[in-house]
Amino acid sequence: MNSLLMTRLTFVSPPGDAWPFTLPAVQALDGGLDFTAPVTFLVGENGSGKSTIVEAIADVCGINSEGGKAGTKYSSTGALTPLGEVLEADLTGAGLRLIHGPRLKRRAFFFRAETLFNLGNNVSGMYGFWEDDLTEQSHGEGFFTVLETMITGPGLYLLDEPEAALSFTSCLRLIDLLDRVAKQGGQIICATHSPILASLPGAQILEVGDHGIRTTPWDELDIVDHWRRYLSKPGAYLRHFLEAPPS
Repeated sequence: MNSLLMTRLTFVSPPGDAWPFTLPAVQALDGGLDFTAPVTFLVGENGSGKSTIVEAIADVCGINSEGGKAGTKYSSTGALTPLGEVLEADLTGAGLRLIHGPRLKRRAFFFRAETLFNLGNNVSGMYGFWEDDLTEQSHGEGFFTVLETMITGPGLYLLDEPEAALSFTSCLRLIDLLDRVAKQGGQIICATHSPILASLPGAQILEVGDHGIRTTPWDELDIVDHWRRYLSKPGAYLRHFLEAPPS
């Protein structure tokens, strides 16, 4: 795999004392966060801070934290996130050129599942984006139209829960896409709940939670353990959530 574009994330000014700075994962950034592979997965429960960190990276890289493309402004562009205001990124020479170079030559994109179709309403058919009308495709097809169009070649690509509309087979297609882009000189940072995506060989996996942030092998992830146990014996989990059947 090729060289990194972003190597480290650190605080450039003191963090605040309100949310999101109360999150253990955000507090862990005080010691810096190093990126060691072209593909990095942030894996953790809802509310752990993984999406918050990816949104802040988007701010640092000049991408709308609502999702979109570096060097382009949309009507929905707002202020920096609280975390994005106090972070800075160490970029390689290639990273500086691709992320902060001339506007029309910037290669960075933030795929945010939550706001994707709002973005699509603004940019579908525009130069540099996808031609297809996402409203004429299924949810999953629309996701893949954007992924295959915008995540290609050298560049920094941020993804927040891209598996949200994808089937099992489509997740495998996305793994192939991420692997190809990494080999082409791209760097991907992805927040995910998917043990399928996180299984990409050679990826850096950062498990986010009450412990902060820790590097964890795929087969030792909590989410992998839970899925294995659930698929083996669903009742062992469901009995804690479903009402007991009548006797």
